[in-house]
Amino acid sequence: TAKKIEKLKTSFKYLMVPGVLFEELGYTYIGPVDGHDLSMLINILKQVKQINGPALVHVVTQKGKGYPYSESDPAKYHGVPPFDINNGKKAKEKRIVSFSKALGLHLTKLAHEFPEIVAITAAMPDGTGLSHFQKVYPDRFFDVGIAEQHAVTFAAGLAVNGMRPVVAIYSTFLQRAYDQILHDVCRQNLPVIFAIDRSGLVGEDGDTHHGVFDISFLRHIPNLTLMAPKNTTEMKYMLEYALNMDGPVAIRYPKENTMEMEKLSSSPLQNLKWEILKDGRDVVIFAVGSMIETALQSARILERQGLKPTIINARVIKPLDYETMDELLETHSNTWITLEDNIVEGGFGSSINEYVMNKGFNVYIKNIGIPNSFVEHGTVSELRESLKLDPVSIALQISSIARREINRAGYTKRTY
Repeated sequence: TAKKIEKLKTSFKYLMVPGVLFEELGYTYIGPVDGHDLSMLINILKQVKQINGPALVHVVTQKGKGYPYSESDPAKYHGVPPFDINNGKKAKEKRIVSFSKALGLHLTKLAHEFPEIVAITAAMPDGTGLSHFQKVYPDRFFDVGIAEQHAVTFAAGLAVNGMRPVVAIYSTFLQRAYDQILHDVCRQNLPVIFAIDRSGLVGEDGDTHHGVFDISFLRHIPNLTLMAPKNTTEMKYMLEYALNMDGPVAIRYPKENTMEMEKLSSSPLQNLKWEILKDGRDVVIFAVGSMIETALQSARILERQGLKPTIINARVIKPLDYETMDELLETHSNTWITLEDNIVEGGFGSSINEYVMNKGFNVYIKNIGIPNSFVEHGTVSELRESLKLDPVSIALQISSIARREINRAGYTKRTY
């Protein structure tokens, strides 16, 4: 029929003539333009500025153009550590398995045991460490592209049908899918595991990639369990625990890993209990995830000053370990410090405040974390120093608080 012929002609027009769609929307379309021809590109942009109305310049570039190694493997060179420009090889570094790589390796092993496991990411298979899983289980791996909202709702649909989806997304990008997490996953209490990469400060990835809001926008959501491992071994235990839970679980972890943390022994999760890493009488320090290392380093400074801190690995952010907190109130110092790599407002420390205030306990609490501001670009160590989150700065704060409270109350245990 005439209608079908016209529809076919229109389809061919859109297929064969670039820019027709944009021109019908009212844009002046220019292109395709070679994005590597700088002089031509500058001339075109100058001309476009003279157009009275909206314009769209279609610029075509090749990822990694100009460097043979990145041209042949653009995904690998998307973000790189120091490397030898002559051969493209990484500079020698200590062999520490990153959290991202550990996720991919352990999830691949678990997938052999749990055939219902599937992995989902949003255009970041390499960055999230899922490339290994993709190679071993291509039919159980889904890269949905830069569409975090779809990734979460897609995971919800798979979970409804008996699968165990693991969604690996950077913390900063998970913000885009807040409504899908709340409405599509948590409201239905579906067994979706969120592997939240790049939580906390990310260093050279850039200021837009800091993952310093996830605790605040996740911990208030009903049904969601939120965890933060101190090292990759603990992350493995959390994955295994999450696979045996009936509801949604989020595991947040940083980009960087350290040898000091990897050397620490880790115990399997038992009833979502916290872990006491150091037992002292003068002050109780609750630390989350990457701040465990900082807490231990600060503790060594405090011990040289004659102060004996208790260090708690608050590896489960939600639900809180109320039993351990009640025991600490009975037997330990009433001076509490919380350490987190999240903004202070609405973060882990806020949840401790809420519990203590609702119980009416007489406890001094100091919350230490990211201030309510957007963190600039820099290395993790540089940023921690500027934010007063380095071991020395934290030790100074704790020392001042602890000595003041000791002088005020002595060592007599308070009663309630």
